[in-house]
Amino acid sequence: MKTINDLSFTNKRALVRVDFNVPLDESGRITNDARMAAAIPTLKKILADGGSAVILSHLGRPKDGFDPKLSTALLVAHLQDLLGVPVHHVDEVIGDKALDASKNLPFGEVLLVENVRFHPEETAGDVDFARKLAELGDVYVNDAFGTAHRAHASTAVVAQFFPEARCFGLLMADEITNVNLVLESTNHPVTAVVGGAKVSSKISILENLIPRVDHLVIGGGMAYTFLKAQGGQVGNSLVEEGFLELARKLVHTCKERGVILHLPVDSVNADSFSAEASARMTPAQEIPEGWMGLDIGTKTAENYAHVLLNSAVILWNGPMGVFEFAAFAEGTKKVGEAIAQATEKGAFSLVGGGDSVSAVHQFGLVDKVSYISTGGGAMLEYLEGKTLPGIKALLEDAII
Repeated sequence: MKTINDLSFTNKRALVRVDFNVPLDESGRITNDARMAAAIPTLKKILADGGSAVILSHLGRPKDGFDPKLSTALLVAHLQDLLGVPVHHVDEVIGDKALDASKNLPFGEVLLVENVRFHPEETAGDVDFARKLAELGDVYVNDAFGTAHRAHASTAVVAQFFPEARCFGLLMADEITNVNLVLESTNHPVTAVVGGAKVSSKISILENLIPRVDHLVIGGGMAYTFLKAQGGQVGNSLVEEGFLELARKLVHTCKERGVILHLPVDSVNADSFSAEASARMTPAQEIPEGWMGLDIGTKTAENYAHVLLNSAVILWNGPMGVFEFAAFAEGTKKVGEAIAQATEKGAFSLVGGGDSVSAVHQFGLVDKVSYISTGGGAMLEYLEGKTLPGIKALLEDAII
C-alpha cells in the first residue's frame, strides 16, 4: 500500500481527492469540520515537501448542476485557517480556467476546485471527465475514505491516468490499517458489538465477522428479530418477519464456529415510539403486547460490559437502542463507557457507522476509544468484505 510517505512532492502538483462533505447551516457556515480536519495532515505533508495541492471534493447532493448553497467556495476561508497557507478557488472543475489555475498554482499553496458533483459525469464514472480531471495534477492522492465505496470519476476512474504516481493519503491509509486491525487481528478475544435497527442491513457484516471474532454482541432493534426467532415474545418491537430463519441460521453458525453470541436478557420498553413514551423494563423475551423494546436493559448492559472489559480487540457498529431519546439512551451509553474502559486497560477499539460515531460524541467518549472511522458506508462495505473501488484503483495491480 503506497502512501504519501513513500513519495516526494517537491515541485509537483498533487491532485488530492478529499471528503469535504461537511454539514452547513442555512447561512453556509460549517457546523462540523471533522472531515476537513481529518485531511489536513495529508495536505500539510504535500506542502511541506514543496509541492502544491489541487483539491477535489463533493459537497452535498446537487441535483441540477451549479448550486451556490453547495459551492466549495464556502469552504475556502476555513480551509485556509486550518492550513495556514493561501487557498485559492476556481469556479470550474474542468476547463481552461481550472487548468490554468492549477498550472499557475505556486508551490506551497492550495487550489480548491468547484464541487465535482455539479457534473453528472462524476457519479457516472465517466472516463473522459476523469481524463480532464487528471490534467490538473502530476500525482494523484486519494484521501477520501468516506467515498471509497463509490466508483466515481474522481474517486476511482482518475487513478488509471497516474499509473506510476498514485497513492493513499494518510487518512485513507489509517482507515484501512485500523479496520484491518480488527478483521485480521491475532490478539484475542475479539468482540464485535453490532446494533442498529434491522438485521437485513447487517447480514453481510455479520456473516463476514463471525469467522473473525470470539464474541458477537447484538443490540438495537435488530436484537428483537433474533429474540423472536428463538421463540421470544417481543410485543410490538421491530421485527423483520422475513429474516427470522436467517437469524436462526446465524445463531447456528455462531455455535458451529465457537463464537459466543450475546443477546439481550432484559429490555427497556415503550408504549409508543416517542421521547415522551412511558418506559418499563421486562425480560427481553417477555415484552407485553402494545409495548416495544427501545433499549437494552440493566442486566444486559452489565453482561455486555463484562464481555467488553475482557476483550483485546473491539469493533462497535450500531447503537444498543434509540439513544436519541433520553429515556432509552442508557444502554448505548453503558456499552460506550465499557468500551472506553477496555481501551484504557489496553484493548484496541474501533468505532464506525454514523449512529455509533454520534453516540461517542454525545457521551463524551471521542478521546477514549482507539479509532473513530470517518467512513460511514465505506467502512460498512469494507466490513462486509467487499473490495472498494477507491482502494482497488490505487493498488498496483488494479485494472479500472
